[in-house]
Amino acid sequence: MRRSVDEHLEVVLGRVRPLPPFEQPLMEALGLVLCEDVISPVSLPGFDNSAMDGYAVRAADLAGASQENPITLPVVGEIAAGRSEPIVVTGGTCVRIMTGAPMPRGADSVVPVEWTDGGAATVRITQTPALGASVRWAGEDLRAGDKVMDADTVLGPRQIAVLAAVGRARVKVRPRPRVVIVSTGAELREPGSRLGEGQIYDSNSYTLAAAARQAGAVVYRVGIVDDDPKKIMDTLSDQLVRADLVITSGGVSKGVYDVVKEVLTKLGTIDFPEVAMQPGKPQGFGVMGDDEVPIFTLPGNPVSAYVSFEVFVRPALRKLMGAMPFGRQAVQGVVMDAFTSPPGRRQFVRAAATSGDEGWMASTVGGHGSHLLGGLSRSNALIVVPEDVTAVRAGDQAELWLLDEETG
Repeated sequence: MRRSVDEHLEVVLGRVRPLPPFEQPLMEALGLVLCEDVISPVSLPGFDNSAMDGYAVRAADLAGASQENPITLPVVGEIAAGRSEPIVVTGGTCVRIMTGAPMPRGADSVVPVEWTDGGAATVRITQTPALGASVRWAGEDLRAGDKVMDADTVLGPRQIAVLAAVGRARVKVRPRPRVVIVSTGAELREPGSRLGEGQIYDSNSYTLAAAARQAGAVVYRVGIVDDDPKKIMDTLSDQLVRADLVITSGGVSKGVYDVVKEVLTKLGTIDFPEVAMQPGKPQGFGVMGDDEVPIFTLPGNPVSAYVSFEVFVRPALRKLMGAMPFGRQAVQGVVMDAFTSPPGRRQFVRAAATSGDEGWMASTVGGHGSHLLGGLSRSNALIVVPEDVTAVRAGDQAELWLLDEETG
């Protein structure tokens, strides 16, 4: 079975459904997608209050005040933030007031302390305030009953600020997907252990776990499972109870020991197409268990696994979360190096991209081999070369996926 990149992505997104929303504590909702319109139960500000430290006055009492002709008023009280004193400002008096404190009855303006001598019993004022100066009026930001936020808003720090300000302790959001990650291969060893002959450290599960966490998922890294079909099947079956999505790497090509493909093919719910892309041609995708948990079986070569995650898994995770757009931010940029591309396959080339006065520019890093991780670590973009392009020249325009740019 052979598919284009777009065809395989369409299959993936066609099987993935957004997770059902539920209420979560406000801080747990950071980065998630709101699933309700939020109506404010209160006004912001909730009461008239002072915008600075100073004196609450009647502006008319200070007409003509200046450095040459200061006006002195008796101070009849003091109001701090969080307190509401039963003080009234009558003609010819004032009240000392702190930032955020409620305005006393009778006052219509605030004189900043910098315009005064800072007196406690009486205060000398050297400028005339405008009517309403330095007063935050009740409801000038939001009124009770106003819509604060629309459903489908991604909750960042600024949105959390408003929700907290109107008193929302919990909000209805789509949860973070729970992602289980398994690496397969008898040759794999955990970082930090001693390597034997023919053994390598498992980088894939760490790469994929980090990428999934960066995309917003809750990640369970199971670790390494050797090439025993029963162990692979038992591990995957055991993990379904806590998974919204499963990722394996390795064991999906055409070799004798590609047991992931061998084991999962028997389920009949997982396809293993060859996708017309480089790197990442061998792919697997389908569902497992009664709950039809999506499972991605990615190639074992490290760069292939990472690129496959970006092309297929990340969009699936964002759909589970109800987040748009599904893919990475794409921009047009100038390619600084010449290279060739295989006909009929969409190539994803590791690149270092920069943005300047002339727009985006990208230089290739490392080689094109799917095992070359060094170049991947120095890249921050992928150059996307269409299937019908076999040669890219220095100075050509190309689509760039920005790997360090957040979407949503």
